[in-house]
Amino acid sequence: MPSPLDFPARGKILSVSGNIVIFNPNATNYELQLVNQGDQVPVASPAIVSCYIRCQARKVWTMASGGNFITPIFGPPRVVQGRVRYLDETQAVIQAGAPVILTWPPDPVAFDLVNGDIIPGTMINATLLQGATFELAAVPAAQ
Repeated sequence: MPSPLDFPARGKILSVSGNIVIFNPNATNYELQLVNQGDQVPVASPAIVSCYIRCQARKVWTMASGGNFITPIFGPPRVVQGRVRYLDETQAVIQAGAPVILTWPPDPVAFDLVNGDIIPGTMINATLLQGATFELAAVPAAQ
């Protein structure tokens, strides 16, 4: 049975300050500022790690077209857009420059499905609440 944990993000930890991790996903220029939520204390290193990026959606739109991205490029994520890779009643994994585990907003009014229902492969855009998190994954990073 698939799970959101089947989609770790891979990249480098650029720095750690207190519980704030600056993470650079592979093949991007992003420097995402994330709050460490795992039991492990991450360490800045040029080595590639696997991790989970988790965000809470404030508002979700289905999109007719567009690219995969996280904004802003530097700092805490505020918007993600990409294709749905995994979906269940409470969350989805969005390929938005890096896989992001997105928890759905609790209010059904927060969904604007003008371009159809959310299904795997659908392009969605989500504005996020503050506090995107970082958690080291138990799986090793692919080389």
